[in-house]
Amino acid sequence: MRHYITIEVNLIDPAWVPEYIEAVTPMVVSHGGRYLTRSSQVDVLEGTEKPQFLLIAEFPSKDAALGFYNCEQYRPYKEKRLAGARCSMKLVPAEGVAG
Repeated sequence: MRHYITIEVNLIDPAWVPEYIEAVTPMVVSHGGRYLTRSSQVDVLEGTEKPQFLLIAEFPSKDAALGFYNCEQYRPYKEKRLAGARCSMKLVPAEGVAG
């Protein structure tokens, strides 16, 4: 079953972002993932906090998504992201989604 990784990002120090995007994008693809959106144009319909950026990536399975998230190659970029931003990352199944 397909799974989605969602992440809301609020930058503390944006210095890590260009290198992260350049290096992590092919890692996502190598684990069977694809980005559905990476955008700073977020309209909050409910809740109080508007993230500066929102990302949604689709993976063919939970194992593929976790394979990306837990791979050694990703670890240094994850550490830079966590040091340079406040983030909320979720993994959700594509239950009830057609296609």
